[in-house]
Amino acid sequence: MDVLITGVCGFVGSSIARVLVAHPEVASIFGVDNLARNGSELNRDELRALGVTVFHGDMRMASDLVHLPKVDWVIDAAALPSVLAGVDGNSSSLQLVQHNLIGTVNLLEYCKRNRAGLILLSTSRVYSIAALLDVPLMEQDGAYVLDERASSAGPGLSRSGVQESLSTAAPVSLYGATKLASEALALEYGLTFDFPVWVNRCGVLTGGGQFGRSDQGIFSFWINSHLRRRPLRYLGFGGSGYQVRDCLHVNDLARLVIKQLRCTDVAGIPRTINVAGGASSAISLRQLTAWCDNRFGEHEVAASQEERPFDLPWVVLDSKLAKRHWDWQPEIPLGETLEEIASHAENHPNWLELSR
Repeated sequence: MDVLITGVCGFVGSSIARVLVAHPEVASIFGVDNLARNGSELNRDELRALGVTVFHGDMRMASDLVHLPKVDWVIDAAALPSVLAGVDGNSSSLQLVQHNLIGTVNLLEYCKRNRAGLILLSTSRVYSIAALLDVPLMEQDGAYVLDERASSAGPGLSRSGVQESLSTAAPVSLYGATKLASEALALEYGLTFDFPVWVNRCGVLTGGGQFGRSDQGIFSFWINSHLRRRPLRYLGFGGSGYQVRDCLHVNDLARLVIKQLRCTDVAGIPRTINVAGGASSAISLRQLTAWCDNRFGEHEVAASQEERPFDLPWVVLDSKLAKRHWDWQPEIPLGETLEEIASHAENHPNWLELSR
């Protein structure tokens, strides 16, 4: 099969491309990227050396997709991936909508013309902020965890985390809204024009080589900053650092993508699923700092009362549907993932500058 990856020079797109290059069922890999992110040229050069054909194009421009070759599948990894996008002054709300929604519309028209299947990489941030703030939590070992009331907290929540049935009602952030709208359009296009669509709601994706900033790539940002003794702060939640996310190594996501590319019998398989590391990979910033202290030596982290829009104390996804229908679960443990990031940070002393 021939595959097109959007956002191919970003961390997720390039990582998936590297996995697919070695896969015998994939004949050709094409990629498109606007190269707007610092450091993306490094991935472009490496991908070209691996035989990936990389086009310079902007998903916001429908004309940039006209020259792309016909493929069997599209993996959409292009997005402004920060929950602060459109509100932090680094990008406008219009840019956010154009990148994350209009870009999806243009891509869906490409899929319709070429009858190509689509794998849409979405996010945990499509879930309602109000519903996530209602999750009953307690503090344990320097992290927020579910308390005993969680099992009776209503639909969409299990002891393993947030399920696909949790409310997606506003507010979800402007970023979350663009991804939720993209999900709905992708499913409707697929049903209307008869091409397969899979929607993967991903937890925090990470791994060695991820560009790191405080609003995206938090694990890479934190580990690189700790190693270089850069200033770090626990923002919000009383400056405790108890806020928790689960992380997923990008190569575990790639394993699921391969299963979805292969799938020919779609009957009974949910089109939208959570894909995340789950409770076994959940870690707070304070716990991450302790891991870094042990790995690199102690480094003080300041406590700040500053509150950022849309910050949440705890987001952990339950991926039971992926296990049930795709026989998929994460295989790369948290400790191995953190060690990979740390080793990469030691070998790339200017990584934070490249990530800006």
